[in-house]
Amino acid sequence: MSPGTTVPNTHGTVAAGPLLLGVRHHGPGSARAVRAALDAARPAAVLIEGPPEGDALLPLAADPGMRPPVALLAHAADDPGRAAFWPLAGFSPEWAAIRWAQERDVPVRFIDLPAAHSLAVPEAPEQDPEGAGDAADGAAHGSVRLDPLAVLAETAGYEDPERWWEDVVEHRGGTGPATDPLGVFEALGEAMGALREEYGAGGHHRDLVREAYMRQRMRAARREFGDAYAVVCGAWHVPALRTKTTAAADKALLAGLPKVKVETTWVPWTHRRLARAGGYGAGITSPGWYAHLFAARDRPVERWLTKVAGLLREEDRQVSPAHVIEAVRLADTLAAMRGRPVPGLTETLEAVRAVMCDGSDIPLALIEDRLVVGDVLGEVPDAAPVVPLQRDLTRRQRSLRLKPEAQDRELELDLRKDTDAAKSLLLHRLRLLGIDWGVPTASRGSTGTFRETWRLRWEPELAVRVAEAGIWGTTVLGAATARAEADAAGAGDLGEVTALAERCLLAGLSGALPAVLRALADRAALDTDVAGLAKALPALARSLRYGDVRGTDAAALGTVAAGLAERICVALPPACAAGLDADAAEELRGHVDGVHGAVGLLEALDTDGLRERWAAVLRTLAGRDTVPGLIRGRAARLLLDDGRLAPEETARLMGLSLSPACAPADAAGWIEGFAGGGSGGGTLLVHDERLLALIDGWLASVPERAFIDVLPLLRRTFGGYEAGVRRSLGELVRRGPGGGPAGVGAGGAPDGFGAELDPVRADAVVDLVQLLLAGARG
Repeated sequence: MSPGTTVPNTHGTVAAGPLLLGVRHHGPGSARAVRAALDAARPAAVLIEGPPEGDALLPLAADPGMRPPVALLAHAADDPGRAAFWPLAGFSPEWAAIRWAQERDVPVRFIDLPAAHSLAVPEAPEQDPEGAGDAADGAAHGSVRLDPLAVLAETAGYEDPERWWEDVVEHRGGTGPATDPLGVFEALGEAMGALREEYGAGGHHRDLVREAYMRQRMRAARREFGDAYAVVCGAWHVPALRTKTTAAADKALLAGLPKVKVETTWVPWTHRRLARAGGYGAGITSPGWYAHLFAARDRPVERWLTKVAGLLREEDRQVSPAHVIEAVRLADTLAAMRGRPVPGLTETLEAVRAVMCDGSDIPLALIEDRLVVGDVLGEVPDAAPVVPLQRDLTRRQRSLRLKPEAQDRELELDLRKDTDAAKSLLLHRLRLLGIDWGVPTASRGSTGTFRETWRLRWEPELAVRVAEAGIWGTTVLGAATARAEADAAGAGDLGEVTALAERCLLAGLSGALPAVLRALADRAALDTDVAGLAKALPALARSLRYGDVRGTDAAALGTVAAGLAERICVALPPACAAGLDADAAEELRGHVDGVHGAVGLLEALDTDGLRERWAAVLRTLAGRDTVPGLIRGRAARLLLDDGRLAPEETARLMGLSLSPACAPADAAGWIEGFAGGGSGGGTLLVHDERLLALIDGWLASVPERAFIDVLPLLRRTFGGYEAGVRRSLGELVRRGPGGGPAGVGAGGAPDGFGAELDPVRADAVVDLVQLLLAGARG
């Protein structure tokens, strides 16, 4: 058939004009149909729905280093955070059309509204501007966004639009009208035309503007190629592109559009980000399944179930070839019973659940996550334009062998090794720039400061974060240093600066430390809030420890930390005695714990007796009755753990705090501070029956009404103990004072035995014992 003259439609009539291929943006059936239609029509040019700024990047699609899924990224030059993506998978019809044109040296161009206009609108989306509606973008009907697929599926008697689309397009057989490569596009075009007539042809105003621009580009193509060109776009737009309108009318719609300068590039994308569940408006439910259908040219169900079996075997489940054979038979049977041309994803998963998963949804959820959706990460060639910061990051990723991956993976680092230390510095610098490729997690093997554990996962949006961070510098080190200095200058309180100092030491930003330390000293001198000072000190102490592990000179930081600790020692006792309510007392108790741990870390710098002065502060807090019981109890416990409070003195303080003269709520607070579940207080009470007896006696003396008031606090205190500790305490309290060791009853007999010997019961086993002894001698 000669291109650009006539195109046969499903009714056998002839329609003049260009070849309009209305598609679903991501679908293997649509992609194959597009290639078949282009092979049949052989147009002189191909126009594709997408931003024209991407035309200069289209040659990179033919680069061997380009591996979908990828996305065309456009962002405002002066505000990289204002960005939009146009994702393309290997099974996307647009990608199939691009590659078809490049393989035949046919001109290929984008014709959608320029990103320069769409990004100039404040409410412009951050992802694919297709927004909503899959095969057909969608239309506004009242206040509801119309889903054309759902309407067509319902009309055809389907409850599930995905199943209807699979049966009509993705699983088309090789007989009947479906053998006509153009038939499905004509049918979809007519269906969309009917929907636009029924629900209104306008849609959102932005759709009208986009379609006006597409018609303008089509007019330009007609002047260059006649009607010998093809257009690949969302099926919803096809009726609008066929509509006869004047150039003046379209020009009027486009007049006065705001505009910004934009930059474009290709970035890697993932199958997971193509999924509708990830928030992508034009997404699909099963990108991994669709990728398989597109790649498997024959026996797709058999090949898919073989993949499933391999995944389950990797998870140590017993799956044999017989399971695969039986699952294929069951999927075929289910499809035949439901009148489907071939088994779809629904039938396949049902067969897997019944045959390979023993009816369990747990392994099935793994299959849906790993295979139905998947974590395939695309690749772009080095020739793709990027900001200098991205190029430096890529170079460092390669030198450290840190390959970006879409799947979560755990990275264990030993900071005593040069390569691991360099990886740690890179990840910490990226976090300071707001590029959270890695997130620190708790180390499983060791809690030492020379070990770190990271969870890595590369998300496509991080490309935008890198572009945003490019304003700070051209290298990761330079950008992180500049960002830290700017953050120090703009920090609002002491806590922000101390946290920043810690992050600078972790990231090895020695160039930023002078500015950060100046800001830290300035704010520490002006801050009079003891809670703020106490909150800042632990971060400084940790910074000194990390600096020592990484070989960073942090002497100036130690001087600031020591000065901060001195001010806390002076200001803390008056702050704790100033009529605090329960919430304020709880907050200060946490600060006391933090400062105590920080003083321990600062002990190496203690040339003027800081440890002794802090111990004196704790003694003041423990013995001052105007201090809330929660803080008094905590101070006493910290002194006892440090060996600075004798057991006799501890018992005296407890007796005073639990005396009838003290309010029950205050006494319960003292118990919470002293013996809270997270501080090992239960074990202390198990081994010191004197303290346990004091608490037991106080509990027995609390009036009923007051006991009900303090019960929640007591339950929180004792409920935090381990089960074994609670059991031991119960046994000790049950037997009472002087009752002998735990596990021995009041009469001296073990638990579960009577106090006296029962001769009758003892005589009953004599014969049996004699037989056993005789057998042993024999």
